[in-house]
Amino acid sequence: MTKRDYYEVLGLSKGASSDEIKKAYRKLAVKHHPDKNPDDKASEEKFKEIGEAYEALSDPEKKSAYDQFGHAAFNSRARAGRGGGGFHDPFDIFREAFSGGGGGGIFEDLFGGGGQRSSSGPTRGSDLRYDMKLSFEEAVHGCEKEISLSKLDACELCNGSGAADGARRTTCSTCNGSGQVVQSQGFFSVAQTCPRCHGSGSTIDKPCPKCNGDGRLDKTSKVTIRVPAGVDTGARLRSTGNGEAGVYGGKPGDLYVMLHVKEHEVFERDGDDLQCEVPISFLQATLGSEIEVPTLSGSARINVPPGTQSATILRLRGKGVKNVQGYGHGDLHVRVIVEVPTRLNAGQKAKLTEFGELCDERVNPMRSSFTEKAKKFFS
Repeated sequence: MTKRDYYEVLGLSKGASSDEIKKAYRKLAVKHHPDKNPDDKASEEKFKEIGEAYEALSDPEKKSAYDQFGHAAFNSRARAGRGGGGFHDPFDIFREAFSGGGGGGIFEDLFGGGGQRSSSGPTRGSDLRYDMKLSFEEAVHGCEKEISLSKLDACELCNGSGAADGARRTTCSTCNGSGQVVQSQGFFSVAQTCPRCHGSGSTIDKPCPKCNGDGRLDKTSKVTIRVPAGVDTGARLRSTGNGEAGVYGGKPGDLYVMLHVKEHEVFERDGDDLQCEVPISFLQATLGSEIEVPTLSGSARINVPPGTQSATILRLRGKGVKNVQGYGHGDLHVRVIVEVPTRLNAGQKAKLTEFGELCDERVNPMRSSFTEKAKKFFS
């Protein structure tokens, strides 16, 4: 299936700013989150597609490469099934096209002189991606999470060397240590990875019996991820060195953890600010009162001025989310909703009727103003 354009997936035009990309991702991620759409395969696939698009466009380097080369900028050889990722040089697609997949080839022969090449040597391991779900409280307060993931780790028996005890490593007789073999095809010389040493430039007379000389094994590893306070959906954490093991002693890749924060029953988040709705009675709104409201650190009290209208927003400074960069806290915005009494008994209705008869335009200035404006349409 042909992949959709990442900008199209997020409903954006090419060249969108990082803030626009982040806002679009948050909105779509909340809409298609598996928790809100249980047993909905279409939403689940959409959620994954949104995450993939955001991962590419939120990183300046990846975004630049995607803007130039489209989906071809990302190497498809990343390991499937492990959340594998990895970002590769987009020019690799051209190198592979002219070298049969082994590196080298036409570009080196035409512009680099051809001939013997140095061994490919150690190769860095692939980066991996892991999608982590967090509760609202874990995200705003920070936490530590231990995760399990299947990946290629260095063989413990040979420490990643691929050689058994007492084994000898000798220069590959096929490529003479270059890691590549060159085949002439008419005017051109094409370099390919050596089939004997697989690009390492050397061979082992006794390969490790546990990993069969590969130096890596599939293992399930446990990794502890420290989540800082104040993160939100769309944030990405990097765990250095916890990707796949390198080849022939190369450095391991990194693990990138994509965060997905669940919605809260009371609070709604807007950056570092929080919003919540608190119902108050008609009497509290009319006469004014002090009410108790929830905050991240417990409860707090806030004054409701006399004559407060429904949907009025009251602010508690510093009661929002801690800024992930350490720049203080956001605010808590409390939207008060005036609750209209229901199921009144006869006595209560009588008292309200009496109160209504005592009211004039000074008591209800908004209604009086609206009435005057509306008369113009009927005059």
